[in-house]
Amino acid sequence: MKKTLYLKFILAYFIFGVFGFIIVTTFVPNMTKEHLIREKAENLYSEATLIAGTYAGGLYTSETTLETVKMQLDSLAVYLNSEIRIINPSGRLVLDTNSPLDVENVVVIENFDSTVTSGSYYTVGDFFGNFDSDVLTVFAPITSNYKVKGYVVIHTDMNDIQKSCNSLLNISYITLAILFLLSLIILIFFTEIVYIPLRKITHATEQYAAGNMHYEFQVDSEDEIGYLASCLNYMASEIARSEDDQKKFVANVSHDFRSPLTSIRGYLEAMLDGTIPPEMHEKYITIVLNETERLTKLTNSLLTLNNLNTKGMLLDKTDFDINQVIRNTASTFEGTCHNKSIAIEMILTGNEMYVHADMGKIQQVLYNLMDNAIKFSHHDSVIHIETSEKKNKLFVSVKDTGIGIPKEDLKLIWDRFYKSDLSRGKDKKGTGLGLSIVKEIINAHNEHINVISTPGVGSEFIFSLPKSHQEDEED
Repeated sequence: MKKTLYLKFILAYFIFGVFGFIIVTTFVPNMTKEHLIREKAENLYSEATLIAGTYAGGLYTSETTLETVKMQLDSLAVYLNSEIRIINPSGRLVLDTNSPLDVENVVVIENFDSTVTSGSYYTVGDFFGNFDSDVLTVFAPITSNYKVKGYVVIHTDMNDIQKSCNSLLNISYITLAILFLLSLIILIFFTEIVYIPLRKITHATEQYAAGNMHYEFQVDSEDEIGYLASCLNYMASEIARSEDDQKKFVANVSHDFRSPLTSIRGYLEAMLDGTIPPEMHEKYITIVLNETERLTKLTNSLLTLNNLNTKGMLLDKTDFDINQVIRNTASTFEGTCHNKSIAIEMILTGNEMYVHADMGKIQQVLYNLMDNAIKFSHHDSVIHIETSEKKNKLFVSVKDTGIGIPKEDLKLIWDRFYKSDLSRGKDKKGTGLGLSIVKEIINAHNEHINVISTPGVGSEFIFSLPKSHQEDEED
């Protein structure tokens, strides 16, 4: 089996892993860092705005002293883990929580520009060269009388944000690894549940395509794949059985044709070369005629079976009196019954009993059953033909007191060309097709036929037919 499908799933699995890793390592870090910066900036900006409106605002209105503001902002800076500054618009540093107050030494931040945030409230960088590494800086203006007196500036180290970002990224990497392992489990389940059964099914189809219809395989699954495997196994077994039946059929046909042909040829050659004297020609010509009659009967039976099919047989169903058909069929055996001193006793339900079926084919069923009953009955015996009705069905019974059928042969008597040893010993002219034809016809009517037999006692065949609506209306 080609492993293209499985390789595609393996490839898809690795592509999923590679793309997942690329996405997590390329896009997620930047997105996470930007999210943390915005979140931190929003929090710091809220604090800076609060400071500008309270502590820092009071400083410019002389409502509080610089020392008081310094002390309060120092505490707040520790809480925020940040550096808080108050800067004049000119860049002069008024207060810095990381440095003590020094009024005499003026510190000016060169190139200070409050518009560095470009319309935002925060910026990331070294803050005009004041820091050795990048910091997150937020601006909040201090206003008085509608004028900007200064700015509250809060700085926080980007290394702290980066550490938080790395912690979140570790969670993302762990999540990716877990997803990768889960997908691996899914791949393993796919291999066990889908791929291996599919490989078995494919190998089986290759065996069947090669003609090995006896190949068997098993898929332990109750889903659609298991159902498919069961159907495939059943299909193969049916094809194998059909092939075996076909071989048996050909063998039986060959045997049953070869025997009379051999006899005919042997007798004719014996008459031609003088082995059989002329005065005995009439006797052996009669035997040859009997053999040709046997061949004709066999050929007609084969043609009948070829035309009969339980799913495709064309039935000409009509309402007819089954009692009259039984009487007419029995009358055709008067000569044979007289020669064997056999009586036919009929116990029929009513004078007339209408059924809905194909009269010609049902007559053939009755003929074959009566012919067998007479053939395997002893001299001076009685054959019973009885009808009985139950609900909307009519049951016809043909019972003899002949040699019976062995128990091991009961399931085989419906097979084509099957003849038991007792049958072959009793009548060499039988074709073994009569009961097969009977079974095909009854099945085509969607009815049933059963047999009850005891060796040395006799056999009884019972089949059912649907009663006609005409009979119901008359009732």
